[in-house]
Amino acid sequence: DNSSPVWDSGIVDSFNSYVYAGFVLLMLVAAYRLVDYLDAFIVVEGDNMAARRSLASVAESVGRLAVVVSGVFVMAGLGGLDLNGLIAGLGITGLALALAAKDSVANIFGAISILIDQPFNVGDWIIVDGVEGEVVTIALRTTLIRTSADTLVTVPNANITNSSVENFSQRRFRRIKPLFEFEANSDQDSLKSFCESLNEQFTSDPRSVKKEDSWVRVSSFGTSKIIVSTNFYCDSSSKIEREMKEDLTLMARARAADCGLKFHEPRIRETHNS
Repeated sequence: DNSSPVWDSGIVDSFNSYVYAGFVLLMLVAAYRLVDYLDAFIVVEGDNMAARRSLASVAESVGRLAVVVSGVFVMAGLGGLDLNGLIAGLGITGLALALAAKDSVANIFGAISILIDQPFNVGDWIIVDGVEGEVVTIALRTTLIRTSADTLVTVPNANITNSSVENFSQRRFRRIKPLFEFEANSDQDSLKSFCESLNEQFTSDPRSVKKEDSWVRVSSFGTSKIIVSTNFYCDSSSKIEREMKEDLTLMARARAADCGLKFHEPRIRETHNS
């Protein structure tokens, strides 16, 4: 006797299809999660780490988009949809989609432009489109900036490519130029001695740069005070800048005392009506 199969072939085929679809879905989810590890492969120890972090940031966005688009087509095929018809339909509606998503397309091209031109990288401190802060992420559509108030600002990439970018992290040095005011009756030779000694002491500091462009000079005077201007440069580190500003102030105080100079003190003039 021919025994009938325990399971109907249609049920088995459907079960196999569901299992296969579930397996494919798991693979897509795994691929989406693996995109997060692109950073570990791209950002390795070596030169130009900032540029590599920027590349990794954009690559992660592109990878996620590729996985999602591929997943849509794969699952559509498993669901029995006609892929040829789907692709043809996309071609027909492509123009309408492009017009509707022109801002998104502009932002994507903006991300590519940022990646190629590298006006900034992840980790840089910039001012762009009225926003100042540290670049956290460069994605396909937007760039994420963390401000000094610890807030996050999302700036469309298209706005960045159409705006001027001021990158503080690319500075080679920082400029220090405080003014010092002395009493109008200060001795001329004492002022010259102050200028020379302050300039010599500050430029002898190993943290000072562009020494040939540094100077201390009497710049102007009035009826009550004489103004001494300074122009110094230091390393681009903000920490060093703060330290050297403090050092310069204390140096000026000590040099003024050595030269017998008195700092100007504004006087309040009282007018009495007769």
